[in-house]
Amino acid sequence: MFFIFSKMLGFFTEPSNAIAIICVIGIVLVLLQRQRVGTLLVTFGILLLLLFGYSPVGNVLMLSLTERFPKWQDDGRAPDGIIVLGGAIDSDSSAARGSLEINSAGERITAMLELARRYPQARIVFSGGAGSLIEKSLSEAPVAGELLQRFGVAPERVTLEIASRTTDENAAFTAGLVTPKPGERWLLVTSAWHMPRAIGAFRRVGFDVEAYPVDWRTRGWIDATETFDSAGAGLSRSDIAVHEWVGLVTYWLAGRSSELLPAPKKR
Repeated sequence: MFFIFSKMLGFFTEPSNAIAIICVIGIVLVLLQRQRVGTLLVTFGILLLLLFGYSPVGNVLMLSLTERFPKWQDDGRAPDGIIVLGGAIDSDSSAARGSLEINSAGERITAMLELARRYPQARIVFSGGAGSLIEKSLSEAPVAGELLQRFGVAPERVTLEIASRTTDENAAFTAGLVTPKPGERWLLVTSAWHMPRAIGAFRRVGFDVEAYPVDWRTRGWIDATETFDSAGAGLSRSDIAVHEWVGLVTYWLAGRSSELLPAPKKR
């Protein structure tokens, strides 16, 4: 039930979808001779389009997430394990084309391969099932497993978690598979904008991980005043950021995160 609720809430709260719904309702009301209310809704929708499509709002919302956890620094102590969250592989296209097809979060995959090479003793855990609410999609994990094998990573180092559909399930299912021992060091690889929610979910199940953020999307707070050249670019960034903020609040209210906005621990 939580999976269905989270997907539906995410759909309706993303600015691009919300704007379209508001404008359609407004047009329908105008056609039904409710010109005043209909015109107000269409006008409101256009204003939202300008705000989320062209202004720096999307960047500010994104930066408030991506700058929460800094880039991971190697202090000389090798990690015992590396957890990579799904969301970067288009498993259906990969199966259809017989090749790896990744999306804009592809840095999760390149980081996985780099870390697997840099730390040859570390276990590699890929957590990612099929997260689509409507379509019956293939799991990402087997594709990642095949990729790791092609790059020479020994099968005994690799654990594939194929059932998770949400970040909450990523954490719970991975913790059940890995059963980390006290004193072990585990890195968590996911997009920088997704890291706060991911860390909160892992802490909630008692799995102490260190953030290894990738896929930043921005240069830093210097982009807080940058506008967008097209509404599509601005809406795309705003959709991701608003979706994550809604996810953070929802997870916290539902007791699926340790905190509303997790921060790095002092070590």
